[in-house]
Amino acid sequence: MPGDPRTERTRATLRRALLEECASGPLDKVSVAALVRRAGVGRATFYVHYADLEALAVDACAGIVREAVDALHAWRGVPDPASPPPALVDFFERLPGHAALYRELLRPGGGGPLGRVLHRDLRARSRAERALAGAPDPELVASAVAGAFTGVLADWLHGLIEATPDGIAGRVWRLLIGLHRTPLT
Repeated sequence: MPGDPRTERTRATLRRALLEECASGPLDKVSVAALVRRAGVGRATFYVHYADLEALAVDACAGIVREAVDALHAWRGVPDPASPPPALVDFFERLPGHAALYRELLRPGGGGPLGRVLHRDLRARSRAERALAGAPDPELVASAVAGAFTGVLADWLHGLIEATPDGIAGRVWRLLIGLHRTPLT
């Protein structure tokens, strides 16, 4: 049941256990048996909440999705291309802690289960904010922003783009400002 405190506690316990398991090895080496042992729950309990380990992993990493969406929208007024929002820099600085797991779920170019969730959520937020502001082509720009950010994030995590967290935050910020400012007519 959504909102049930027991359900939320159990899911949080399973997410923590998965992140702990993945700290010592890749997701494809984690077993449900080891996970439930670490979490202190039964195997049946795991399957009540998740279809498989990938579903749990995506849920455990969903926080990255919320952080990314919030970080990209953590400014008001006229954006300064030289200064990305501190939340965006913080977001990139926190990623390396679980980078291996994120790389498993977010493929180069932005595909994979986490990429789909990030793209969907970022597109929806960008579209809503652009429409609220009365800016032209909210659907097109929202798709471009979501695709660009998801792809760059994935490629950076996979080492296809070399930059420090601060450096990639600044580059992404300028790219996204450019997408918003590009005339579409």
